[in-house]
Amino acid sequence: MQDRKKALITGITGQDGSYLAEFLLEKGYEVHGIVRRVALEDSEHRLWRIQSILDRLHIHAGSLESYASLFNVVQTIRPDECYHLAAQSYVSYSFEDEFSTLNTNVNGTHYLLSSIKNIAPECKVYFAGSSEMFGNAAQSPQNEDTPFNPRSAYGISKLAGYHLTKNYREAHGLFAVSGILFNHESPRRGFEFVTRKITRAVARIKAGMERKLRLGNLQAKRDWGYAADYVSAMWLMLQQSTPHDYVIATGITHSVEEFVELAFFYAGLRWKNHVVIDEALFRPAEIHTLVGDCRRASTVLKWKPTIEFEQLVEMMVQSDLEAVQKGKR
Repeated sequence: MQDRKKALITGITGQDGSYLAEFLLEKGYEVHGIVRRVALEDSEHRLWRIQSILDRLHIHAGSLESYASLFNVVQTIRPDECYHLAAQSYVSYSFEDEFSTLNTNVNGTHYLLSSIKNIAPECKVYFAGSSEMFGNAAQSPQNEDTPFNPRSAYGISKLAGYHLTKNYREAHGLFAVSGILFNHESPRRGFEFVTRKITRAVARIKAGMERKLRLGNLQAKRDWGYAADYVSAMWLMLQQSTPHDYVIATGITHSVEEFVELAFFYAGLRWKNHVVIDEALFRPAEIHTLVGDCRRASTVLKWKPTIEFEQLVEMMVQSDLEAVQKGKR
């Protein structure tokens, strides 16, 4: 019997990491994840997204800020595939603390790529790029050839990671690719992100626990997809014979206001009765419209999204309504 493929996931406790871990387990992989030691000490709260599969995973304590810890984990596992999802990924926070965002995201990516090059050079590597690398792009929709123009420390850090990944592919021969993923959401989205902030507030307002929701720029437009769809694209990129970077998106934009209106509608509420615009929540350098052109992924990977915007919003609202009713949120 042939040994199972080994996959290493950084950021396994996050939204994408949890969906990817489930996906790879279904594919028969031996799945390893790196988590911070503090997460192991508070597993109930910090590992909640992977609690149902925790007994099927191999968890390793490690830090993106330590080359030695990443080197040791890679040396122990010697993975066949590595999915680098971990990052300081909250854009608004990156304006408040540019130093830790750049340090964690750039150095962590570099440490991981170097460890794999030195220990497991046959390992295929996926780097989680971001549509934030495009910033206020000169063309729309954005594809793999669109010039980058990041507008935040987060976008800059992801662009540095993209170029590091490309350099390790071209200079060192690693099978290393970047997935340039546009916004993708789910009921597992972190509470600090605007989509989840909205759906959680809707549920709490419906239950009488809150009255108002404070938001920033309602006119910002994003290309929103379903996170579980997007992790399958990550896997498909590493199954190809040659490494390429891919844009993953729905190709359709919606404004924050549309998301808000729909979320309140699914809870039987009128959004204008509850939403307050707070200029303190506007980004210092706003990106007004991001929309992806994923024709390469569609053609080469045979990938396409399965969940539409309206379904996504309803799914998230229903999940938070149920959680509030059970006293969990």
